[in-house]
Amino acid sequence: MAHAAPAPGTPTRGGRKDAPKAITPPPDIFDHRTHRMARVAVPVLLALVYGYWAAANRRSGGPITGWNLLFGFLTALVFAVVLFAVLTVTPRLRRETHALLWAVFAGVSFGFLYHQAGPSPVRSVGIPLIVAAVTFVVFFYRFYTREDAGGHRVS
Repeated sequence: MAHAAPAPGTPTRGGRKDAPKAITPPPDIFDHRTHRMARVAVPVLLALVYGYWAAANRRSGGPITGWNLLFGFLTALVFAVVLFAVLTVTPRLRRETHALLWAVFAGVSFGFLYHQAGPSPVRSVGIPLIVAAVTFVVFFYRFYTREDAGGHRVS
C-alpha cells in the first residue's frame, strides 16, 4: 500500500504526519457577560420550576388557590437562597465535603418534593437518603477525578 509523502514545509506531529492531534477543549462561544447572567438566571429558573413542582405536588391535582401560589413562591425563594449559598460555598471546599454538601442539598430537595406528594414518613426519609447516597458517589467520583486533594481543578 502506498502512502503519500509529506509535502515540504508541512508540520509533523510527534515525528509522524499521521499522528493524532492533541485534544483541545471546544471554544467558548459566550462572552463574560453571558456567563455572569447565566450564573443568576439558571438558579432562578431552577427555583421557579422547583416551587411550581412543590406546589403542584401539594395540591394533588386540585384547584390552584392563593395559598398554593404563596407556598410555591416561598418554596422557590428558599430553594434559590439555599442554591446560591451552595454555589458560593462549594468551590472553596475539599472534594469530600464538596460532594457531601451537594449530596445533602440534592437529598433534602428531593425529600421535600417527595414529601409533598403524601407518602409515608418512612418512604419520605428512605428514598431521599438513597438519592443523596447516589449523588454523593457520583459527585465524589467527579471531583476525585478532576481535582487534587486541596480542591483545585486539575486539567
